Amino acid sequence: MRIAVPYENGRIFPHFGHTEQFKVYDTADGRITDTAILPAAGSGHGALAALLQAQGVTALICGGIGGGARSALAEAGIALYPGAAGDADEAVAALLAGTLCYDPDTVCAHPHTHGEGHNCSHAHGAGDDCRHGRCK
Repeated sequence: MRIAVPYENGRIFPHFGHTEQFKVYDTADGRITDTAILPAAGSGHGALAALLQAQGVTALICGGIGGGARSALAEAGIALYPGAAGDADEAVAALLAGTLCYDPDTVCAHPHTHGEGHNCSHAHGAGDDCRHGRCK
């Protein structure tokens, strides 16, 4: 499985469509075998989905994501794990272990004010606590 994460300073960047880079993880037998940084060399959700598809990405862990991006990723055959937050490496390890905290119903509405004024249709508590029933 090849997993991508919108990435900044070791953490999951809070919105898929605004990321400047992805961290891409190659995995086998439930473990990470290699990583690389992939510049987000396009604009628009369709371009980002096409970029990930061209790189062989089969899964995406992200924070906020809009409806258009969700559709583009689905058309590209990329499994989506939205509503995640925190350390990117830990999130990938959690996905591989079956313990990733995410919200499959996450859909951001525009305009976006992420960070302290996080404005997605889901809410995280202090310390990125997830309250979506996907935490184990």
